[in-house]
Amino acid sequence: MGGAYTFKNQISQGLERTDQYLSFFVVYQNLANPYIRYVRIPEGLRKEQVADIYSKTLAWNDQDRKDFLSTNNSIEGYYFPTTYIFPVDASGESVKNKMTQTLEKKVATITKKGNYTINKEKINIDTALKIASLIQREAAGKHDMNLISGIIWNRIWMGMSLDIDATLQYAKGNKEDGWWPQPLSKDKFIDSPYNTYQNKGLPPTPIANPGLAAIAAAYNPQKTSCIFYFHDSKRKIYCSKTYDEHKRLIELYLK
Repeated sequence: MGGAYTFKNQISQGLERTDQYLSFFVVYQNLANPYIRYVRIPEGLRKEQVADIYSKTLAWNDQDRKDFLSTNNSIEGYYFPTTYIFPVDASGESVKNKMTQTLEKKVATITKKGNYTINKEKINIDTALKIASLIQREAAGKHDMNLISGIIWNRIWMGMSLDIDATLQYAKGNKEDGWWPQPLSKDKFIDSPYNTYQNKGLPPTPIANPGLAAIAAAYNPQKTSCIFYFHDSKRKIYCSKTYDEHKRLIELYLK
């Protein structure tokens, strides 16, 4: 119903020039200084994918990776994606602390300045990150994040199941078969608390680590009467108020 944006199956597809420059900058800086590492974490990755990047970039052993991923509560969604500077021997625990502290500071730029339209009493950081992670994985770019947020909130307020394909990807993803496998029709029946076709409401945790634009969109949904959406092959989003209209648009733009 809200199909995962197909281009999202590739992490760095369609990089903007600034991102390309940053990638070259990171490589250059890492070659220039043997004692520190610039580490770029893209938006929308699972925690395991983030750990993979650090494992390859820093002098981590198995315990560092375990410390980075281990916590009493789920840490998914709290690893803020940006470019970090770490000593080459930075531990998994210290990296985790830095990333989660950065997330808190970034969220504060939204909540403390009143940069939100949702009633603050209805959304805490846990809820915001769950919604932001859905937006991050479903959006074709920043241009449609607020609209997708509005549609997700509409479904929540109407008591609908969210029917988000990206949650199916999260439920079935693994290291062997890929962390973001293409969702299939049969996956809608997966027995998982993350299956938002079978379970109403938000997933138990975020399904990815969202960037600031997605987090801001969770707090600032676009006002819309739409409850269905999809993207065409050119990354354009179409939304509709009814399922009949949704099917008609699919016939026009996806068939």
